[in-house]
Order: sequence, then structure tokens, then C-alpha cells
Amino acid sequence: MTDILLDTLLDGAKLVPFLFFTYLAMEVLEHTTAGKAQEWIRQSEKVGPLWGGMLGIMPQCGFSAAASSLYAGRMITVGTLIAVFLSTSDEMLPILISEAIPVAAIAKILAVKVIIAVASGFFADFVYVRVTGRKEEELRIHAVCEEEHCHCEDGILLSAVKHTAKILAYILLISLALNVLIDFVGEEALTGLFAGAPIFGVLTAAAVGLIPNCASSVIITQLFLQGMLDAGAMMAGLLVNAGVGVFVLFRLNRSGRQNARIVAALYAFGVFWGAVIRAAGIVFV
Repeated sequence: MTDILLDTLLDGAKLVPFLFFTYLAMEVLEHTTAGKAQEWIRQSEKVGPLWGGMLGIMPQCGFSAAASSLYAGRMITVGTLIAVFLSTSDEMLPILISEAIPVAAIAKILAVKVIIAVASGFFADFVYVRVTGRKEEELRIHAVCEEEHCHCEDGILLSAVKHTAKILAYILLISLALNVLIDFVGEEALTGLFAGAPIFGVLTAAAVGLIPNCASSVIITQLFLQGMLDAGAMMAGLLVNAGVGVFVLFRLNRSGRQNARIVAALYAFGVFWGAVIRAAGIVFV
């Protein structure tokens, strides 16, 4: 239990810089904007999925948590959020590097993830606005304050610290519960879901990838390296592996139905692209 608690605290500590600077930027924008900043953000939405897909590739789930906070304030579009979620993948990159996988192979995996994330993000924005006829919601940075029931008249810095502390506590509690559950069930049991099948199903891989814990990305990556998982299923699982970003989305974004649709879209994109990669016979390593 001590090890589980220490691992949870360590993972939480890694998120602090991402969360703090995100909330600090949001506080600065809310307190200083007079229209120009809002207009700049609105104009940048057109290329949001591009930046989201590129920045999300960083080997840290903290950026997905930051993106969820930004989306809750409608500072980014749903397509940008999905691009970040699809691009990030927790522990994949560190494991590939530690296993001495050729740089060219790692570069191909990362490039494919970024391309898929950007394309899917633009597609999501197109469907949301052009197909469904919905309008992008107005900027509401104060939504985070309202959801957290905090008093932000104490100044920019202190308000950012309060937001960071509250959302970090929420993440730690949920992560601790998940870590205890995974330790009780055992990673071997999760691995056993795939060991009996010669061909790893993209549906199952994507379902496991949705588990908001680094254990899922570790298992999927290791099974791929051991040859128990093909490239399509591996990509399906890692594309949907958005880490604690999903936690933060459900905590800060008011619409549970909207959150569920975003997760469903994330799963659908993972399954679709995993099937495409498998059908195309793409091999990364």
C-alpha cells in the first residue's frame, strides 16, 4: 500500500507544473482581457487541432489535463481537445526508448500519432460545426471558478494555486483508487485479456486504453514489443489513452452528456484508425 501511495503522489507531482501554469494563464487572461485576447483565441481555433496534435505528443499526461481545463473554459475547441487526447499516450515513449527501439521506428509511431490526432481533430470540429449545425460556445474562462466554487478575488497567483490544489486533490483520489484496484486485480489479469488470442483485437485494445492510468499504456506497449499485439491494435489502445485528462474533463465540464460523447468519439477514432493501420499492414518495428 505504501508503494501504491508513493507512486500516486509521484504521478501527481508531475502534473503540478502543467496544471499551475494552465490556471495561471487562464487567470491572467480573465483578469486582463479587454476583447483583443478573446478575439485572438477565437481566430486561433481554426488551427487549434494542429497545435493540439503536435503539443500532445509530449510524454506527459499533464498536457491532456491542461487541455481539459482549457476546454471547460471554451478556450479551445472540441477538435483541439480530441487532438490532444489522441496524440498523448502516457508511458509509451519512455518505454520505447528504454527498450532501445530504433529511432526511426519511434519517429514513425510518433509521426503517425500526430497525423491521426490532427486529422481527427479537424474532422471533429468540422462535424461539430458544419454537419450538426452547432455553434462554438462563447469563451467562459470563469466556468472553472464556478465549478470549483472558489473566490477568485484574492489575486491571480493565489487563485491559480487554489485551482491547482483542488483539481490535483481530485486527481490524486481517483488515481489512488484506480492504482489500488489495478494492484488488487493484477496487471497479469489485464495482460491475460490478450494472451489467449493470436490476433489482438482493436476493440479490446481501445477499451483497455481508455483506463485512465499509466498501467494501461505500459501493458499495451509491452505487449506490442513482445509481439503479442499488432501495430493496429497497439495504436488503437494508445490513441485513446488520454490519461487524467478524462478525469479533469468530467470534473470541470458541466455537461456529462457532452463529456460522454467526447469519450465515445475518442474510442471510435481509436478503433477506426487501429483498423485502418491493421488493414494496411503497417509495421512500425
